[in-house]
Amino acid sequence: IIKPKSIDDVPILSITFHSDKYSSYDLRRIAEVVEDEIKQLQNVSETTIIGSKPKEISVYFDPAKLNAYNIMLPQVVQALENANFSLPAGEFDKDNYRYKVRAGQFLKTKQDVENVVVTVYNNSPIRIKDIARVEEGEGEIENYVQFGYGQAAGENKNKPVENAVTIAVAKKTGSNAVVVAESIIEKLNEMKGKIIPADVNFTITRNYGETASEKANELIEHLLIATFSIVLLIAVTLGFRESLIVAVTIPVTLAIALFLSEMYGYSLNRVTLFALIFSIGILVDNSIVVLENIHRWFSMRKVSQEEAAVIATDEVGNPTILATFAVIVALLPMAFVTGLMGPYMRPIPINSSVAMFFSMLLAFILTPYLAIRWLKHDEHHESPEALGKEDETRASFLVRFFNSVYMPLFSSRAKRWLFLGFAGMLLVLSAMLLVSRAVLVKMLPYDNKSELQVVLDMPEGTPLQETYRVAKQIADYIKNVNEIKNYVIYVGQPAPFDFNGLVRHYYLREAPNLAQIHINLIGKYDRKQQSHEIAERIRGEVERIAKANGAKYVAVVEPPPGPPVLSPIVAEVYGPDYNGQLQVANEIKKIFENTKGVIDVGIYTNYLQREYQIDIDKEKVKRYGLSEDVIVKTLRIALAGHKVGLVHSSDDLNQVHIVVRLDENYRKSIDDLLSMKIPTPMGGVPIGSLVTVKPSSAKHDIYRKNLQPVVYVVANVNDTLGSPVYPILDLWDKIKNIKTPDGKGIEELLTHQPELT
Repeated sequence: IIKPKSIDDVPILSITFHSDKYSSYDLRRIAEVVEDEIKQLQNVSETTIIGSKPKEISVYFDPAKLNAYNIMLPQVVQALENANFSLPAGEFDKDNYRYKVRAGQFLKTKQDVENVVVTVYNNSPIRIKDIARVEEGEGEIENYVQFGYGQAAGENKNKPVENAVTIAVAKKTGSNAVVVAESIIEKLNEMKGKIIPADVNFTITRNYGETASEKANELIEHLLIATFSIVLLIAVTLGFRESLIVAVTIPVTLAIALFLSEMYGYSLNRVTLFALIFSIGILVDNSIVVLENIHRWFSMRKVSQEEAAVIATDEVGNPTILATFAVIVALLPMAFVTGLMGPYMRPIPINSSVAMFFSMLLAFILTPYLAIRWLKHDEHHESPEALGKEDETRASFLVRFFNSVYMPLFSSRAKRWLFLGFAGMLLVLSAMLLVSRAVLVKMLPYDNKSELQVVLDMPEGTPLQETYRVAKQIADYIKNVNEIKNYVIYVGQPAPFDFNGLVRHYYLREAPNLAQIHINLIGKYDRKQQSHEIAERIRGEVERIAKANGAKYVAVVEPPPGPPVLSPIVAEVYGPDYNGQLQVANEIKKIFENTKGVIDVGIYTNYLQREYQIDIDKEKVKRYGLSEDVIVKTLRIALAGHKVGLVHSSDDLNQVHIVVRLDENYRKSIDDLLSMKIPTPMGGVPIGSLVTVKPSSAKHDIYRKNLQPVVYVVANVNDTLGSPVYPILDLWDKIKNIKTPDGKGIEELLTHQPELT
């Protein structure tokens, strides 16, 4: 199945149910009912329950009992499938009425499964309960989800971790995250004490609705501050009435821009608000230029107000139009960015360009009209010369300052060259600050977020319990960090993914050797350090604990300040031979690890997990009257289990599978599997006598980009470097010196992949 993932699939709300009195399975059963209620709310899209497993009927077989009754595992599967079967048989007419006929019946309870007859032995029916243990519940543990309180949790800070289950909720495209989140939380509060037991707690471990509301309010506040600052500046420099004209043109321009933004499908969000704040300093320029020239013409008193307004606007019209379109042309290319960055960045150039264009029209239409209406003056009391002297007196300080600085440059050639030389020297020195790294460049600073995440990868083959032990050890350290409010440990199952996880495919992290710890901080106004500083502070100890326990990769991940990327530093290794790619990639990984300031180094490949290859002796199998697929299916059912159908119960909201599997006590080694017997006409034959076992290694996972095999080497940078550009410059020559397995140098490509050959 190929299923696309988009920004709208990112959960906006995570509700974690936790309790020290309920098991994970019990919490999941409660969460399933809550999920069904949430799905009925407006604009709720996809919901996911993370933790435990859905209810199932587990059938665990004893190989000794199977051998005693001469039964094969595929035979049991077939018996269960046949017993759980019903179809409409047709219809018939009798006594002027048409009757429907249905044949067969479904299994509805655990007891129905136990009583299914598999075979007859010595004239006695052999039922499932005679050869297997049947359990109703979550089956075998395949994941751990636990909730813990941090030091900032007040009276709960010393509580031990509790079993937990998380419901992740995504919203529909175009809906308001704030409204959707509030409606869900309101519904949860209504269910508390009814559907949700009183001794089960729920904690909102993610609320992007609240975050969006906070950011939107912050941006609107900045928008008002920017508008007020501009109006105040105009009031000081031109006058109070002039500032009122600008105060009118700004909101009118923004209103038009927002209206058109709504027309072509952009919602009011953080990106569109940023676009307006970004453009507000530019969009008032047109009105200010026109207004200042009208003010000048009004002061000269040469013509009537109406004529002065027209002449003044015409006088600066062409340069204003040119300047406006120059800015628009500079912004518009950003609208053609493709990929994930496209929809994220596109509202900025579109909304900014629209605002700029209409600010120009308003400067030519609304500003002259308001100037005529509002800029009143007496036409007969003073002469133009007197008014000119008054304006000169008002600006005398600026004039004197201007003359003292610039007039010597106009009168002396030597001073002009000295001034230009000094300006050039300052330009060179400012550039040298970047080259010498006295000033570090950082394109986007980290925001002060309320969440962090620890991503842990143990080597392939690590059991679930060992991964949990290491994750719990890291969580025990995190628990004692002062700014931590709470955290959730996810082992064997992915945590609710965010925008960063969407790009990094965190939603695919479903394996016994993978874990994540979602960390929630106290509010940014309640702590002294920003989230980035906290991440830097805990990173060292988290890495020490992980590496001491043999972790393959660990990283403290922060929400990115801009559009999410695979990693700030990414090396893509291509080549004709995958083993050669791995060799070069591992060399690059070592260089990354030995470069100062480079952190969170990882490689997108799996360690070779030990594997047993079982080859079937076809001649022996045929000699016993068997087929190869019987052995393959038997081993598959014994180890991985097999879903043979559904229990048709009316008491469950979700499907209840019947899962057939060998008892865990009989599948702890390869010898246990080989000792299983396959019934034949000549008696039971051990699988080991029909196969050859070869120790081997599992194959590598191969990533592809545009169909080409690729190995990614990823890394991040710490605060000492600021921007990835610096380590990339340091790594450049070192990577060029790497040799391929055949002794050749490697080619570095910056903007495209190598061509397919």
